[in-house]
Amino acid sequence: MIDFKSIDRYSRQMRFHGVGEEGQRKLLASKVTLCGCGALGTVLANNLARAGVGSIKVVDRDFIEPSNLQRQVLFDENDVTENLPKAEAAARKLRAINSSINIESVVTDIDRTNIESLCEGADLILDGTDNFEIRYLINDIAVKYNKPWVYGGVIGSNGMTMTIIPNQTPCLRCVFEAAPSPGSADTCETAGVLGPVVNIIASMQATEAIKILSGKPETINKELVQIDVWENTYRRVKIAPLLGKVDCPCCKHRKFEWIDGEFGSQTTSLCGRNAVQISNRTPNKIKFEDMAAQLKTLGDVSFNKFMLKFNAEDCEFTVFPDGRAIIKGTSDIDRAKTLYARYIGH
Repeated sequence: MIDFKSIDRYSRQMRFHGVGEEGQRKLLASKVTLCGCGALGTVLANNLARAGVGSIKVVDRDFIEPSNLQRQVLFDENDVTENLPKAEAAARKLRAINSSINIESVVTDIDRTNIESLCEGADLILDGTDNFEIRYLINDIAVKYNKPWVYGGVIGSNGMTMTIIPNQTPCLRCVFEAAPSPGSADTCETAGVLGPVVNIIASMQATEAIKILSGKPETINKELVQIDVWENTYRRVKIAPLLGKVDCPCCKHRKFEWIDGEFGSQTTSLCGRNAVQISNRTPNKIKFEDMAAQLKTLGDVSFNKFMLKFNAEDCEFTVFPDGRAIIKGTSDIDRAKTLYARYIGH
């Protein structure tokens, strides 16, 4: 009978000088919270489960759609047919890949009310989202509780990643002080995304995770890495000098404004209208001309100085200059937040 619980299943990894048996045992004793299980998240989860990370908590609010299959490597057509949540479908696949580790699936929307409990006990937090609000929440939690985390993002053919160890590297807000304004940046719906860049960025994130969890944090990448697989460019931005040199509200002043609710979005289900309103606590001026240009592939987009309107996925979107939006056609707040992030931004 095959012993899948034997440490020998990781023999090739242990032969690598950077891991060894001691590092492998540390991996097996490690706990990770994976925030988001879409494109980046599925590659991350796959790599870490195969590497023998002992406990992986997979958190995602969304369900699987056919358009996910192009780049979200843990899912298949049966998952779409069964209408499975991403976290649950991923957990089933991961348990089949490695039955000797603990996989927990949590189907929920990550926000300021639950981020602390979701990350409690984790040795490392991984960014598998496409959402800057969640990234700033992760950053607050990481700095507050001195937990390392790895940021990653992809859009089009471009991707970037950086590793954050509180008190040793700059945090996310040292590098990106504020999130992009709604409508100011492309999304997967407006710019698309190539599968290969997802695999590259997530594999780099997974490697950083293995370094940290196996007890080799001194080997981490201390730069912001940017890759464009279509334009054949690779950049390393030196960010280490920012540590302690910028007036960071998070890691320097220990003001956790995202988990305290000073920033982020608010949602309201509009009674009797089958609609959800999403607004930002920190209003941002939207340039409707730019947003309309990004959304032109959807068909008719109309706007004046007061509002912009378009239709997508059987919903009618009305966007206001301060970033507020009313999404008509659903009363499901989680779905409305997903649609907002997909078409308007974060």
